[in-house]
Order: sequence, then structure tokens, then C-alpha cells
Amino acid sequence: MDKHKLWTKDFLIVFLTNLFIFLTFYLLVVIFSAYAMEKLDATQSQAGLAASIFILGVLIARPFAGKFIQSVGHKKILYIGLAFSIMTTILYFEINNLMLLLLNRFLHGVAFGLAATATNTIVVGLISSEHRGKGIGYFTLSNTLASAIGPFLGLFISQYGDYQMIFLVCIVFAISGFIITAFLKVATPAVPQTKSTSSKGFHLKDYIEMKAVPISIVVGLINFSYSSILTFLMAYAKDIQLVDAASFFFVVFAISILVSRPFTGKWFDTKGENFVMYPSLLSFAVGLILLSQSHNGFTLLLAGVFIGLGFGTLQSSTQAIAIKSSPHHRAGLATSTFFLLGDVGMVTGPYLLGFLLPFTGYRGLYVTIAILVFASIALYYLLHAKKVRVANVNLEINETKNSKRVML
Repeated sequence: MDKHKLWTKDFLIVFLTNLFIFLTFYLLVVIFSAYAMEKLDATQSQAGLAASIFILGVLIARPFAGKFIQSVGHKKILYIGLAFSIMTTILYFEINNLMLLLLNRFLHGVAFGLAATATNTIVVGLISSEHRGKGIGYFTLSNTLASAIGPFLGLFISQYGDYQMIFLVCIVFAISGFIITAFLKVATPAVPQTKSTSSKGFHLKDYIEMKAVPISIVVGLINFSYSSILTFLMAYAKDIQLVDAASFFFVVFAISILVSRPFTGKWFDTKGENFVMYPSLLSFAVGLILLSQSHNGFTLLLAGVFIGLGFGTLQSSTQAIAIKSSPHHRAGLATSTFFLLGDVGMVTGPYLLGFLLPFTGYRGLYVTIAILVFASIALYYLLHAKKVRVANVNLEINETKNSKRVML
């Protein structure tokens, strides 16, 4: 396997498999509340639970996937997740009881957590360390494409077809991922034999990669902020009478990421993470301010450009930092830790911000979130950038000393 060549057969397979996994997620997330209310007479709160309990399954699955992915095998965990996803999606056809729906939705979340953690861990082994920023940046485009295509497909099929058709399409995606995974070759890195790997009992470090925690805390805050857009954008657009423009918001958002990704990934690798992270956080905050002050469609879509450039770049860059900060053989745990804390931010955001909304209104809410993102710049400096700066200074000092020795 040539790690210096990015778009290899194996990289493309993992990219497509991850695309299928996230397409299934986004297809269902936009229709599930309506499905529960229409087909099972669920109340609004029960429908919301049916949609969100999926994330609970993901949260529980991630640390276990991170722990066992090394011993069980990357590819086997991916197979298990995909097979489980096929089974739980098939069950949607037969469920006519709300409690069974909630249980199956939770199990589907577990399947998603296993499969998504596996693909994100596998891809790390396919990318050389000097191209990690660019490689992960290109890989996460599969998430971006899914976030644009999935909701569109879900709404289109629900309008012109039925829910059974949506479930069938999701099964096709899951089976497609399962089939092409058979052609994937994965080399599992060896695990150093230490006391920590052989000790028995519960140890937090068996489920969490502590070196990935600092940047993952930043990610949790970033995702908390972004959840305000996913949750309240359409309601805000109706309030300011810009629904037509808002329908193109995520299209502009996705295009911004697609256009910028080749540059930001290269800059991450050549100029360092701080060179990319600071402008990205600033762009995200500026986009939120523009969103809060939108009085016409142009401003709303311009906000989508800045948020896409900011949040989209932050997604890939922070994941690359989490992997870079951790031992290579613990890449699975680093990946699961990264997504675990990120998911916590995404899940808690809508709930907590819902309490704030009556006091701030939509415009005030987005101003508040913009301030929070500005504050995350300082948090990033304290938790990660400061260490990078010190390490770079020490490296320059050592290089200077070595050059002087050579001259002498």
C-alpha cells in the first residue's frame, strides 16, 4: 500500500462506505419525527425522542468500538456495524409499536456508531502522516456530501413516494457499503505490549484516549454551537420570512466546503494546524453574526458561505489534530473519543439552547452563539495551540543548537 498516494483503491472504498453510512443517517433524520407521528400516532415529544434516541445509541457504541477495534479488527467492526444497520433498517418495515420503534432506533444508532468509528479509524491507516490534514479533509467530504444529498433525498422521496421507499433506499445503501467492504484491505497496526494492555478490570483509558480529549472538548463546544443552526434555522427563516433562501443554505454551505477543502487540507499539512484553526473559528463566528443580522436572502446565504468555510474546515482539522496528538496504535480510541465528545455537544445543544431561546429570540440566540465561538478561540489556545507553539519553539532551539555544532 502506497501511503504517499492518497486516492488509492482502499481510500476510495472507505470514502464510499462512509458516504453510504451517513446518507442513511441523513435520509432518516429529516423524516423520522414525521414518520412517528403519522404512522404510530406519537406525540411531538415522543416523535422527538424517536429521532434523538438514535444519538444515544451512537454515544454508547463509540467508546466500545474504540476499545475493541484493535483486538477484534477494524474490518470486522465495520462489517458488524453494516450488518447490524441492514437488520435494523429491515425491521422498520414490520414495526407497528412505538416502544419497539424506540428500541430499534436505539439499536440502529449503535450500528451507526460502530460502522462510522470503524471507517474513520481505517482511513487513518491509509494516509501518511505528512498528508494527514489533506487526507482527512478529503475523507470528511463524504460526510459533507451526505449532509447535502441525504436530507434532499429524504424530503423528495417522502413528497413523491412513501416511507417504505425511504427504508428500501437506506437498505440499498447499507448493503452497497457491506459489499464493497469485501474488497478493502486493512493492515492493523501492532499494539505495544505494556502493562496497560494486559491489565484486567475497568480502566478509563481503555475507552478514552486522554491525549485526544483537549481538542475533543473544543469540538464539543463547536458542535454545540452548530446545533443551533441544524435545530432552529428553518424556524428562524420563517420568523424573518426568508424560507426560500434558507432552503439553499445547506447547498451553499456544502459548496463552500467542497471548494475550500483542497486548500485548507494542504495548509494544515504544510503550515500547521494553528494556521488553519484560528481563521476557521473566526469565519464560523462571523457567519453566525451575519446570520443573526440577516434581513435578506443574500446576507443569509453569505452567512452560509462563512459558516461552511469555518465549521466545515474545523470538522476535518480537529479530527486530524486528535489523531496526530495520540499514539498511532490508539487511533481507534482517539477517533471514538473525538466523536463521542462532539456528539455530546451536538445532542445537548438543542435542549439547552431551547431554554435560552425565549429570553433571546432567534437573532439574540445567534449573537450569543457567535460570542461562544469567539470564546472557543481562547479555549483552543489554552488546550492545544499553546502546546504546539511551545513545541515549535523548542524544535527551533534544538535545530539552532545542532546547526552551531555542525559549524564548529
